[in-house]
Amino acid sequence: MRRHLTRPELQLEVFHGVQTVSPEMLRLFELVRRAARSDATVLVRGESGTGKELVAQAIHDESPRARHRFAAVNCATFTPELLASQLFGHVRGAFTGAVRDRTGLLALADKGSLFLDEIAELPLDLQARLLRVLEQRRFTPVGATSEVEVDVRVISATNMALRKLVAEGRFREDLMYRLRVVVLYLPRLADRQGDLEALTWSFMEEFSERGPRRVHAIEAQAWDAMQAYPWPGNVRELRNNLEQAFVLGEGPVLRFEELAPEVRAGVAPAAALAQAPAPALTLNEIQRQQLVQAIRETGGRRDEMARMLGLSRSTLYRRLKEHGLT
Repeated sequence: MRRHLTRPELQLEVFHGVQTVSPEMLRLFELVRRAARSDATVLVRGESGTGKELVAQAIHDESPRARHRFAAVNCATFTPELLASQLFGHVRGAFTGAVRDRTGLLALADKGSLFLDEIAELPLDLQARLLRVLEQRRFTPVGATSEVEVDVRVISATNMALRKLVAEGRFREDLMYRLRVVVLYLPRLADRQGDLEALTWSFMEEFSERGPRRVHAIEAQAWDAMQAYPWPGNVRELRNNLEQAFVLGEGPVLRFEELAPEVRAGVAPAAALAQAPAPALTLNEIQRQQLVQAIRETGGRRDEMARMLGLSRSTLYRRLKEHGLT
């Protein structure tokens, strides 16, 4: 007879949408509150799926700027031309397709906060323009001749080491120092004591309430596999895997067979490929194989691909672009 685990007594702390029982995260919440008191720029570091945008929103909501706008943009999802328009706005006729004036996010977030996700993907020419905003609090919309003054707090996020990018000539050193006045590090899900269990039950309760399936227990073998898996996509990957299990499975027990193949194997997809026989694959080759396989299995539907790989849409888009698969 298969053993089942039922929900333990857990008291989740919820901080601006971030759920946890982890002492590491509770300490982070206190740092967020302290960072929010000033206007210093903040760089949020953390792996994909750890909740960087939620932390950025929390900094804004806890700050004196909370009554003004919080604007966000992902630097990896736009071409340089469109990203410039998103940030700085443009005037009519500035480029092909600019049929009317557009107000950029910097102006819309005046007296509020602007969140720049995937800041490491910001093109070098836009890095220079952003540096001027931080230093002089003014910018020129695309195609315009007059400057606009702005009072905005910049919060950025990345899962990459900016110092390494500076050494490679891909990121401006002066901008890096402007962005990382305050640095907050989000721990991986695997390093958040108690959160795998707490979030698993929280997500299962959420999906059960939606119906039609209601799950009240986890098969012991399934839980052992979940504990052994490193969750490289962190909280987002955990949520996506549980939602898939709910959709495809049946009955009141979450079973081992309903988990994604990589979770049942106990290793991340990249690690599983790395264990394949010779010839050895480079990390780029492994990533490309994962992407190609996901394209085949989903027909190229990006939402399904992101869910399968445990990636955000922006990270998926960036990897597709890097491997010439767009």
